[in-house]
Amino acid sequence: MRLPTRAGKSIHPAEFHRTAGEIELMAPERDAVKAQASFERALEIARAQQACSFELRVATSLARLWRDQGRRAEALDLLAPVYGWFTEGFDTPDLKEAKSLLAELASVGHAA
Repeated sequence: MRLPTRAGKSIHPAEFHRTAGEIELMAPERDAVKAQASFERALEIARAQQACSFELRVATSLARLWRDQGRRAEALDLLAPVYGWFTEGFDTPDLKEAKSLLAELASVGHAA
């Protein structure tokens, strides 16, 4: 299932909800609760559709939010297994971003 856009293109439902969560975090009146709900809905959709790339993207967004909330262990526990599924494509922006966030989460965890 894809959602239509104004330009006649479509967007994957998981990406729609992930983007909604990112927008919540950029808004002047940032709402982390709404953002998390959007990310969790996106994660449900990606998992149900076995859309690994979308799940990685959503897990990265949610892990970043949790990192910012001081929930680093949960962030690492969410993102590490999803990243671990991938065996190629490590030069793509999504995998590079996930790897960078994982390194940050792991290094902070060992420093604490």
